[in-house]
Amino acid sequence: MLSPKNVKYRKRQRGRMKGKPSRGVTLSFGDFGIQATESGYVNARQLEAARIALTRKVKRAGKSWLRVFPDKPITKKPAEVRMGKGKGDTDAWVAVVRPGKILYEMEGVSKEQAQEALKLAAIKLSVKTRFVERR
Repeated sequence: MLSPKNVKYRKRQRGRMKGKPSRGVTLSFGDFGIQATESGYVNARQLEAARIALTRKVKRAGKSWLRVFPDKPITKKPAEVRMGKGKGDTDAWVAVVRPGKILYEMEGVSKEQAQEALKLAAIKLSVKTRFVERR
């Protein structure tokens, strides 16, 4: 599972997910990719499940890149716990995704194969995505 080795602060505030990303909006490494069309959190588990689906579909042919990293801790308090007594423990690590961000890239496979594999990967993610290719 993806998570940072160390962080400056164990717990972070949620913040806001408005605006467009300044970096990571064009294909940099591969010929095909999936791009987020809405903002949201993508869990480390979702990213790993999508990566596995992607590599299995193309039978480990070609090369793929993950362009986001889950570096934000999300905290959660246990079930049936009263209000107060501080912030909960870290439950999951998420990547903040804004519309336009490239999530996965791949090369070395045909367009049809890449489209099918990236479609399977997109199903595993919690944000809406679209298929993009290098012009």
